[in-house]
Amino acid sequence: MLKKFQRTTENFICEKCAAYVSGSGYTNHCPQCLWSKHVDVNPGDRRSQCGGAMKPVAIRKKARGWIIKHKCEVCGLEKNNKLADGDNFEVAIKISKTS
Repeated sequence: MLKKFQRTTENFICEKCAAYVSGSGYTNHCPQCLWSKHVDVNPGDRRSQCGGAMKPVAIRKKARGWIIKHKCEVCGLEKNNKLADGDNFEVAIKISKTS
């Protein structure tokens, strides 16, 4: 049985805004521009062959915080991710106004 979540700690350079991102093992998007990359089938497994840029297309409020909806620009996959402490909330507000 495959795990649904694997903690994978990686630092990376955002392919959208070139910010250096220090990963925590839970980091799945750039905290500056909120873009992500389609690298996982299940969180942290790095098994996706797509590799497309995942655009933050919507933000919504949930009981325990904010959720970002990402959409892959290559294959169209949509995934929801939590807005993390330290993420650029001004960018999130701009996204929420366009969604």
